[in-house]
Amino acid sequence: MDTPGTISRDDELRHWPADEEQARAVQDRLRPHVRLDEAGPEPGFEGTVVGVDVAYDDARDVVAAAAVALDARTRAVVDEATAVGQISFPYVPGLLAFREIPTVLDALARLTRTPGLVVCDGYGLAHPRRFGLASHLGVLTGLPTIGVAKNPFTFRYEPPGPERGDTSPLLDGDEEVGRALRTQKGVKPVFVSVGHRIDLDRACAHTLHLAARFRLPETTRAADALCRKALADA
Repeated sequence: MDTPGTISRDDELRHWPADEEQARAVQDRLRPHVRLDEAGPEPGFEGTVVGVDVAYDDARDVVAAAAVALDARTRAVVDEATAVGQISFPYVPGLLAFREIPTVLDALARLTRTPGLVVCDGYGLAHPRRFGLASHLGVLTGLPTIGVAKNPFTFRYEPPGPERGDTSPLLDGDEEVGRALRTQKGVKPVFVSVGHRIDLDRACAHTLHLAARFRLPETTRAADALCRKALADA
């Protein structure tokens, strides 16, 4: 799945950090490779949009990842894959990508289709170091990525309007790092941020298209169910 100019995935995995200091150094080194100069694919494009998610069994140090590919236009599931691995990094807020990415990459590699967009259950630029899971995964794969989170992490926002599609800025000081997006009338918003190779308007539009019936995108719902099953079966 690598594209020209993408960081070598294999090299990064061979030199996976062992502690917090090394992990933050990796974030600092890779952050400049995030591309924010592309609009990204249009909602309903011809191709597949892939949701990724993970589930943990900390007692066994096991993590299960799922990648579920949906037809970007119809939202029908067209492919899916799972991977199970050992948790290789401790739980540290802001560094969760280092617990998840190796197994997520394994699951993505088992898909038979190359994603046109990857939707992560987490953050991209809406991250204290501006390098959440969606950005990290995007840089390693070269794929357009977005983060759709269930909570605003450490950032502030005013509640968006009550109607489906209403938004408000997700702010770190005066900087907009993402948006609170109301995907369904009368439900709590989700929090959308850019990961890599897509802009915030398109990221929100994709999220709204994928959340046709429920608060969360169908990509996230499908990947969540599949990774939980993979963990139970492991």
